[in-house]
Amino acid sequence: MDGIRFAFGTLTVLPVKVTRWDRAAARLGMLCAPLAGLVVGLAAAAVGVALTFLGANALLAAVAAVAVPAALTRGLHLDGLADVADGLGSGKPAEDALRIMKQSDIGPFGVVTLVLALLAQVAVLADQFGQSWWRGALAATVSAVTARLALTFASRTGVPAARPEGLGAAVAETVSRRAALITGAVVVAVTATLSLQAAAAVVLGCAAAELLLRRCVSRFGGVTGDVFGALAETAATTSLVILTLG
Repeated sequence: MDGIRFAFGTLTVLPVKVTRWDRAAARLGMLCAPLAGLVVGLAAAAVGVALTFLGANALLAAVAAVAVPAALTRGLHLDGLADVADGLGSGKPAEDALRIMKQSDIGPFGVVTLVLALLAQVAVLADQFGQSWWRGALAATVSAVTARLALTFASRTGVPAARPEGLGAAVAETVSRRAALITGAVVVAVTATLSLQAAAAVVLGCAAAELLLRRCVSRFGGVTGDVFGALAETAATTSLVILTLG
């Protein structure tokens, strides 16, 4: 229960009290991250499906399905995506780039990245809801689970924190590689029972997040809370794109 509380208390705005903030709780919490994603995804799917059955068009259902995860995370993942884009795009040394990421404003790199990511998410979900409510619901749920699974992989041993404080430092290197792989295998296996394309979306979504993770570690020296947010949005967006192909 400590792990579930940690996952929901740090990755969602749901009223869950985090009773432990130690490395053991963080390890369990990041292993439970896909479960938090499942709840967020089901909430997004439910809103989109409800609007569809009430007669709303696919575009409105897609916008609502994108808005729900943003609301359930207070927009922190989107903010992290924008901050990382500004940090990477600045071309400055790691210390200066991290300082840029901590600033409250958003630069041009962040704005463009944020707009394009949201447009891509809405476009895919509109396509999926346009085909059927089931495909729309599946896409919303799979993308949310993939986003949080990417955080499980980013918390594995060998991926250091870029700062000594913050969420990145709290969860960095708490999950063993073996545990991360087992969690990923379980998520892919369960998803494959619903759709092989959805399972591929999970794998490729996490692969895209892994590429960004390696770039961030090389550029910043490790992970931060902003990096985790960027990884989640990258994984979610990529998984959605895969679902609309073919």
